[in-house]
Amino acid sequence: MRIATIHIGQEANDFNPVPTTLGDFAAFGIYEGQEILERMRGKGQVGGCVDAVAAAGLEVEWIPVVSAWAMAGGRITTEARLFFEEKIGTGLRRAGRIDALALHLHGACAAEGVDDVEGAQIALCRAVLGPDVPIVLSLDHHANITRQMVELTTAIVGHRTQPHDTYDTGRLAGDMLVRILRGGVRPAMAWRKLRLVTHQEQFLTSQGPMKAWFDQARTMETNNSVLHVGNYPMQPWLDVAEGGWATIVVTDGDRALAERLADRSADLAWSMRVEFMKKDAVAIDDAVRRADAARTGVVVLSDTGDTVFGGTAGDSNLILEAILRLGIKSPALIPLIEPKTVATLVAAGEGAEVTLPLGGGSSPKFFTPLTVTGRVRKIADGRVKVAVFQQPEFDQGQTVIFETGPVTMMISERTGAAGNVPDVYRWFGIEPQDFKMAVLKTASNFQFFKPIASEVIRVDTRGPGQSDVVGLPWSRVPRPMYPMEAPTSWRG
Repeated sequence: MRIATIHIGQEANDFNPVPTTLGDFAAFGIYEGQEILERMRGKGQVGGCVDAVAAAGLEVEWIPVVSAWAMAGGRITTEARLFFEEKIGTGLRRAGRIDALALHLHGACAAEGVDDVEGAQIALCRAVLGPDVPIVLSLDHHANITRQMVELTTAIVGHRTQPHDTYDTGRLAGDMLVRILRGGVRPAMAWRKLRLVTHQEQFLTSQGPMKAWFDQARTMETNNSVLHVGNYPMQPWLDVAEGGWATIVVTDGDRALAERLADRSADLAWSMRVEFMKKDAVAIDDAVRRADAARTGVVVLSDTGDTVFGGTAGDSNLILEAILRLGIKSPALIPLIEPKTVATLVAAGEGAEVTLPLGGGSSPKFFTPLTVTGRVRKIADGRVKVAVFQQPEFDQGQTVIFETGPVTMMISERTGAAGNVPDVYRWFGIEPQDFKMAVLKTASNFQFFKPIASEVIRVDTRGPGQSDVVGLPWSRVPRPMYPMEAPTSWRG
């Protein structure tokens, strides 16, 4: 049995004008051939899929084609899109006979002039493989499900938790492949598209309405005829023609059951639409004062509007401005991604006192530069290795440790992990536990700081990832769309 595997991941944010380039993928590594299996052994979607197939006792020759991942960001460039299409097409054509394809994508990738990058990639795979080769697609649950994705795949599975467990999703894909290849199941898929997009503050599957929705999916799967139920609350900043939440039910040949359950899943999500829009974030000044007054640290300040894991550029200075203006004395950590600032500070040299504008370079609609004075403490190479992150090695470009007032800043050329992983600071000789507060450029992924955090405060900041989705300049999503309008049904 010969199974090909492809893994490409990027999540696009249409309100971040900075494009994601091929260099951004290269910063995390682009791999081909057997190196993919070696690097992903026991990890991620590829590792989970391989392990599931092995555990089932299926004798397989794996044909790894390409593996690449980039941090969420603006739309990918045409160069990057065509590069991966060429790798996919050439790799599959050269592979010869293939019995199945394990396709691991994100699902919310858009490119310059192309809304549905993954749909186009799936179409390319299908064109090479023909109509009969099974394609099992595994997706991030913030994917934007499109008609092309559903029509051209054999079965689709998605993450069951937020924070994500990519290895678990890979195992789901592997289990599905085994059941198909052994001839025991014939997947039937039904899907529903919802006129719904909400902010990210209720995205955790461990609590609130998202837990209720995902719990329902797991209950549906107790029916032996149900192979998988995937819920897809689309990431909130993808402005595309087929945008909106979705749900997919995969059954063993029972399309009528899949259709009924898909309706039930969509109905439950729609019934909780007001709950999904509940905001927990507090005003910037209130958040900073509350963190400063906390009895113990590290207090996490979640910069919701500049959530780099949701595709923003990472150059918001709003929380920095508040800390300096309010005269806060407690030590704070703040990351910033801004290549021009790095160049200025590198030119000044270690030990130099510098006055310069910080932040706001990428998105003038949301931020303005803030002039500060501080000292360059360290200039370092940004090739980082961390113990706990979905990519254990990455290159965040030249990195500068810069101190201004009570704030220690990690300023980098590229995104990397955007300061959301404590070990990144430790790589540069900084211990996060020595600080009272740490600004994280994420609205939900606090799991890396959890072992050392005393409290998490979501901060209601504006930006390309802001919770105020109604206030974003939408132009392409279908209308009416809740909450921009008030349609009476999820069907619009």
